[in-house]
Amino acid sequence: MADFLLFRGPKFSKGSLVLAHLYPKRKRNTLPKFISKSEAKRMFEATSNLKHQCILQLLYGAGLRLSELLALQIKDIDSDNLLIHIRNAKGKKDRSVMLSAKLLETLREYFKQYRPKVYLFEGQRKAQYSAKSVQNIVKQAAQKAKITCPVTPHILRHSFATHLIEGGTDIRYVQELLGHNSIRTTEIYTHVTDIAKSRIKSPLDTL
Repeated sequence: MADFLLFRGPKFSKGSLVLAHLYPKRKRNTLPKFISKSEAKRMFEATSNLKHQCILQLLYGAGLRLSELLALQIKDIDSDNLLIHIRNAKGKKDRSVMLSAKLLETLREYFKQYRPKVYLFEGQRKAQYSAKSVQNIVKQAAQKAKITCPVTPHILRHSFATHLIEGGTDIRYVQELLGHNSIRTTEIYTHVTDIAKSRIKSPLDTL
């Protein structure tokens, strides 16, 4: 076979030259969605089930990923030091995050009532709780709180980070709490809070 037959030239489609493969698509950068503190409070107040309250407060109050919440074991709750130990998280890393004293009291009531054996949240037959169940808990709590935008476990995590930065927490601490490898991943939250805290008025308001 001649050498020139081994050459693969540009792709053709119905007689026209296709060059899309030469121009990789740009990654779309979108600002993280989040809810306000008052909306988070309304979600907690609208939820009467004790287990569901603990789940919502852990997602928002500790900034946990859904997978991290599901993997939490009883031994990971360090009540003496008010810490939550997250083991083998994304990137195979361990980290610790703060445990709210208010949440600790709720967790103690939850433990007395539900008596989990290994995982902090367990489903039927004491197996690990399902991701779908948590997603439904968050969705229903948002609906009861009359929040019009969709709310997911990850939006509660975004809200945790946004509210910390709004409160003046150093971005490097927020990076560690979220378990981000790069500070650049965390910096996206500063764009949200800078706009929210800015006193710059719209030209429309000056007319």
